[in-house]
Amino acid sequence: MSEHITRPPTYLAVFAALIVFTLVTVWVANHDFGVFNTPVALLIALTKATLVVLYFMHVRWSSRLVWLTACAGLVWLAILIGMTMTDFLTRGWLPDPKGW
Repeated sequence: MSEHITRPPTYLAVFAALIVFTLVTVWVANHDFGVFNTPVALLIALTKATLVVLYFMHVRWSSRLVWLTACAGLVWLAILIGMTMTDFLTRGWLPDPKGW
């Protein structure tokens, strides 16, 4: 089994992209996008996480089993978030009790 050798310019390009996305995150945090604040922030975070997983964790050049494991982790995360949201969104909202 041969390993893929990643050249330093690739790491530097990914590092530069992560720095740019971090600056974009700071810029977005200081501007109001209304209801799109959370989706924009999550899209930037997802992009940065994808870069880290693909290049720094070497998943891009890994075997199908590693890809399956990474995807299974994402599916499990989606299940956990989905179950949490179904609980959160179906609760009856009561007014704050007096006398606390």
